[in-house]
Amino acid sequence: MKKFIRRIYLVAQLILMPLFIAGVFADPPGPPDPGGPPGSNGGVPVGAPIDNGVVVLVALGLAYGCYKIYIIRRNKGSLKEDKPV
Repeated sequence: MKKFIRRIYLVAQLILMPLFIAGVFADPPGPPDPGGPPGSNGGVPVGAPIDNGVVVLVALGLAYGCYKIYIIRRNKGSLKEDKPV
């Protein structure tokens, strides 16, 4: 009976998923900027800022790496983490 319910649940998800996926797409871009003052090269270019997320991701990766090195050295080179922290 559990297998039958799982199959029904999976089929229902696969059928209903395309109905809700349209809400995930981004909006189309707006109209172009009118430009800057006369004699300039145009408006300010618009881009996606990725700096803040990358810095946080790298910092967390470094912290996790340091933690793993600490665990390995504390256990005298073994890769097992049997002891609680």
